[in-house]
Order: sequence, then C-alpha cells, then structure tokens
Amino acid sequence: MEIEFLGAAGTVTGSKYLLTVNDYHILVDCGLFQGIRELRRRNWDTFPFPASRIDAVLITHGHLDHVGYLPRLVKQGLKCPVYCTNPTADLMRILLKDTAKIQEEDAAHANENRYSKHETALPLYNLKDVEKSLSLLNPVPAQQYIELNSDIKVKFRKNAHILGATFIEMVVGGKRIVFSGDVGRPDDAMLQHREKPDKADILFVESTYGDRYHPQVSTESVILEIINHAIESHGPLIVSSFTVDRAQDFMYVIWRLKQEGKIPDIPVYLDSPMGTDVSHLFINYSGWLNSDGKVFAEVFRDTRMVTSIQETFHLANDKNLKIVIAGSGMLNGGRVLHYLEKQLGNPNATIVLPGYQAEGTRGRHLSEGVPEIKIHGKYYQVRARVEHIKTMSSHADQRELLSWMSAIDKKPEKVFIVHGEPQSSDALRVKIKDTFGWDAVLPHYREVFHLEL
Repeated sequence: MEIEFLGAAGTVTGSKYLLTVNDYHILVDCGLFQGIRELRRRNWDTFPFPASRIDAVLITHGHLDHVGYLPRLVKQGLKCPVYCTNPTADLMRILLKDTAKIQEEDAAHANENRYSKHETALPLYNLKDVEKSLSLLNPVPAQQYIELNSDIKVKFRKNAHILGATFIEMVVGGKRIVFSGDVGRPDDAMLQHREKPDKADILFVESTYGDRYHPQVSTESVILEIINHAIESHGPLIVSSFTVDRAQDFMYVIWRLKQEGKIPDIPVYLDSPMGTDVSHLFINYSGWLNSDGKVFAEVFRDTRMVTSIQETFHLANDKNLKIVIAGSGMLNGGRVLHYLEKQLGNPNATIVLPGYQAEGTRGRHLSEGVPEIKIHGKYYQVRARVEHIKTMSSHADQRELLSWMSAIDKKPEKVFIVHGEPQSSDALRVKIKDTFGWDAVLPHYREVFHLEL
C-alpha cells in the first residue's frame, strides 16, 4: 500500500490523496488549489496519475478545496464512482455548477476587457464538464460501511464542519485508516455534534488552526458589536461569506439578535443564488442539524433573497444601512466583488470577513490591512472598516483537534499532518508529540509513502 500527497501538503488547499492498495487506486478528496498564483497554476497541470485508472473517489465534504477539481479530472478521463454523503452530493450539484458559471463569466470578462495575460482566457472547466462529473456521484448514508472491493470498506462519519461533512474510516485488511477531512467545532451553533475516531492505525489529520486557539468570546457578541457600529455609521455592512454554512450561521445569529430585541429590524439580504439554494438544503437535511428544521425555515423567511444581477447593482450602489451577505468567502470571485467596487472607498461602510482567509486571497490581503486591492484589473483604495471575525471558523483549533484525536485507543503506526500552512502543521506536530507521544510526519507535495498492510 502507498499514499501520494497531491494536495493540501504544506498548504491548506487542493486536498487530494491517492491511496493505492495492491492495484486498486482510491482518490480521497478532489480539491481545487486556491490562493497564491503558484498554487492556482497547479490546477492547469495534467494530473500526475492517469485519471482513467482511478477506481474510486471519496469526498469528505463539499468545499471547493475538496471537490472543485472533479470536473477537471473528468476532462482527463475519470469515470469511476464518486462516493460522498447525500448532503454533500447536493452541495456539489450546486457548487460545481456555480463555479463553472463564474469561471466562464470571468474568462469572457477578461477577454472582453483584455486584461488577461493570455491571448485568450479560458475557464478551467465549463458546465458540460460539471454535468459529466455529477453523473458519477454515488451518495451513501453516513455511519454505514460500504464495500469498495473484497478487501476495502469505508464509512463516512459526521464531522460538524459544514452540512454533510465527514471524516472517513477505511478498513483495509485488518488496518483502519482515518482521513480527518476538515474537523469541525465541538459546539457548532447549527450542526449535530461531531463524532470521534476510536481507532486509527494510519491517521491523516488537518491542521488549519493547528498553531492557535479560537477566541473564547461568543460570536453573537462580536457580531452585535459590529452591527451596532454599522448602525452608528449609517452605512452598509457587507459580509463576504462562504455560502456553505457560514452564510447560514450569519443569518441565524442576526435572526436571534432580532428575536432577543438586541438590534432593530435591519434589512438583511442574501446575495448569492448558490447561497439561497444551499439554505434550502438546511431545511431538507434537518437530520444533520442540532435544532428543529422549522427554526431555520424562520431564519430563511427573515432574509431577503436577491434574485437578479440588476438588484445586486442597485444594492451595491446604495450607501444606506443594511446587511448584505454575499459570496465568496475569500473574495476570490462572486457577487461580493460588485459591492467591494462600490463600497471599499466608503468610510461609513463595513466589510466583514467571517472565516479563514487563505494566503494570497483578497480576503487575506484585506484582513492584513492593505491600502488597496485589485478587482477585475483595477485597483480600489480601502477606506471602509474591515472586520475579520475569527470566532466563526468552522475548523477546530489546536485544543479541539487534540480532543478529536483523544478517543483513539492506541498509538497509530503513522500520523500524517495535512491541510495547513507549515507553521500551523509543525505546531500541531509538536503538540501531538507532547500530548500523546505520537510521532507525526509533515508530507510534501507529490511525496510518496509506502505503508505496510
């Protein structure tokens, strides 16, 4: 058995792990590289293993850095079943179509305005590629083993990161292999509590926040303070939110603040067709929530859905008090860019970044206080107030990662630390050694390890 690290090694993005057992090839996650140009360029490279020889793809959850490369791989010959939970399959149907549409629009815009460095800008993949990818989806129930072949079975277990998110337990012969996916928080406001692995002969663990603790202050109090400042400024509050889970969390907290009489009935808009579709899934999959699905139905009714790009342009130009939640979470694209173009220079406006901002993204640049950012080939000065909410992360911090691993009954034979920037991964390595006495490895991109069955 061998494992090759084709992404999320030394970085938080592009999750892809190729596990070969005898002559059976399993790709765990199939994510896009995001962030700095050096990483994004890898998306355009030919996949280093023949896609047609992959026998199964396992998806931990529906974020683009875990699923967004799938249509590109299908273009290169992938034709095997893609296994995931039912909510993840529905999320993929929404996210991949939206991503293809954005890529097609961005390429057309670059060609029309001639700001691409290439003679002709092309999308990484298009809607036809997405449709071919979706035909491969094979959703399975969580908590039940399925057999890939006579020697390998896998189980998806709830992980409280986003709707449908899981870690994967794989049994190969007599050994259990655990892929953490993205580990969620133990006290998520909306999702059912995460499960923990009780055994792992070989463990892959993410390390996004492996070097820090999340602030202990409540998210509700942080958001209340930001909203009160926006009220005093009489300016718009623009939330650059991940449309899966973070947007819904923000909607839920605002609804609760209104219900408790802590803020007035400020108009709240969700400007993301994808976010609207995702919000419906929270109602459809209430079994993944820790509250009655009827509660989120009320939250949904309290939020005004933006249905046209004309309404987006109107809201983006309006400098009055309102709350707009728009994708994408790291400002890589999406409708939030229209708001930034109009409101970054407005000192009465507030831009909110709720969640992790990867290296090289506009979100990271804004959170670090840059004086200007580039959008669609043009620079915009930053005069608006920028708030980075760090209590809303859907990733476990160092303490919570250790707690997630604490139920493992004996020392794993091998521990691989993945999905983290080098400092975070190394800090978690040291802490794992000090806490459990386990030695861990920080793999490099394209590194291959041989493992004993």
